[in-house]
Amino acid sequence: MEEKLKRKSDIEGVTATLLLSCQDRKGIVAEVADFIYRYNGNIVHADQHTDKTQGIFLQRVEWELKDFLIAREEFADAFRPLARKFDLEWRLHFSDEVPRVAVFVSRQAHCMYDLFARQRMGEFQAEFPLVISNHEDLKPVAEQFGAGFHCYPINPATKASQEQRILQKLEEERIDLVVLARYMQIVGANIVERYQRRMINIHHSFLPAFMGAKPYHQAYERGVKLVGATAHYVTETLDQGPIIEQNVARVSHRDSVENIILIGRDLEKVVLSRAVCLHLSHRIIVYGNKTIVFG
Repeated sequence: MEEKLKRKSDIEGVTATLLLSCQDRKGIVAEVADFIYRYNGNIVHADQHTDKTQGIFLQRVEWELKDFLIAREEFADAFRPLARKFDLEWRLHFSDEVPRVAVFVSRQAHCMYDLFARQRMGEFQAEFPLVISNHEDLKPVAEQFGAGFHCYPINPATKASQEQRILQKLEEERIDLVVLARYMQIVGANIVERYQRRMINIHHSFLPAFMGAKPYHQAYERGVKLVGATAHYVTETLDQGPIIEQNVARVSHRDSVENIILIGRDLEKVVLSRAVCLHLSHRIIVYGNKTIVFG
């Protein structure tokens, strides 16, 4: 009896989140709300935005599943007539889903530590079962947090075969999201395509600026007054994917290059974790090469 009550309580707390986009037309908000109402759903959050330049409407709607009359597996069939009427692109998520996240790293540990610490503290509703790296350096960190660690050294001759092994490992582990936490490799097209809009990278500057291996040294040499970090979805065009989150910090002539590196690393950690959180909480809609991020 106690187990049945526990399951009922869990169900009562679950919500569904619908993300949709289409060409802007009258009546979309009303008809989506009416659809949820007709099937006895109680909307708890709703937000929308219209891109006036492109005439695109985007919406996020979240409602309680308690007493909702459509089973999860039947939602697509029930919603299809409305989706066809407005030619909607849409995705549906449930709050009791627990995505599986793979973290890609090289030798720098700051973003990896931050992600795993936040997951352990309950800031992410997700599992982090897998770390992929091209170096062995951070294996102890992965083991410390109970994640499987797999090293695939990559050079031009082995890149294609190693990335095929990586892709197989991602599929074996049923990975939903890939996070490049300072993974100092360009990810190949096969992996990017497989994880389109499900692979997030942290870039060590406020894009576009100071490309290359030593961005903070370049910034120092130019006497910059701001440093930044950018989290974006990965596309086949390097560092040009849809931007999710950015932040900057002020620096001055009194800051050494070492200080600028520390400031930049702090920004990278916060920006990447924020982007991952936004993705996991289903607050992002991608259209074209842009994102709408609902608060």
